[in-house]
Order: sequence, then C-alpha cells, then structure tokens
Amino acid sequence: MSVGRIRIRMESYDHQALDVSAKEIVDHAKRTSAKVAGPVPLPTRIERYTVLRSPFIDKKSREQFEIRTHKRIIDITEPNARTVEALNRLVVPAGVFIKIKA
Repeated sequence: MSVGRIRIRMESYDHQALDVSAKEIVDHAKRTSAKVAGPVPLPTRIERYTVLRSPFIDKKSREQFEIRTHKRIIDITEPNARTVEALNRLVVPAGVFIKIKA
C-alpha cells in the first residue's frame, strides 16, 4: 500500500495543543522511516464579534469577542504501511481537528 504523499491539515483554537499534536505526528512518521515536511503554520483565521452590552439605555456601549483558529499542514512523502497504521492509531487531544488526504 504505497501512496505518493499524505497531507495532514490540522486546526484548533488552542495553539499549544495543536503544536503538541503536530510534534507527535512528526515523531510517529519519522519512526516509521517516512520523510516529513512540516509542520507548516498557515495564517490564523480571526473571527471578531461585536455585541451590545445593554439593548436599552447603553446603546453605544459594546463588547467585542474574537475566536482564533490556528492551522498547520504536515506533508509525509514516501509513507509505508506502518506509517499509515501509526497515523490511524494516533489519539489527539479534544479540540484538535485533523483532515488526512492521501
């Protein structure tokens, strides 16, 4: 089962959990003698929301919130069956979303 390249895209609101997961994936891939490129940080998506503090008297008083989505890409070239098996058995923390493209 030889695939030319595996691309792993990771997203999380917590950048520390994301970096730990990326390091773990790179370690597993290197242990199975596959070549690894990354993790490459992608631009952080920032979503800002402005909400009224009080709808009646303090109409001009507003509160702002933001959600930051951090993203990373890891490319694994020359993977073997052991690499694919290690990636399938990998457990990542809650809040880290992984998409694997072969």
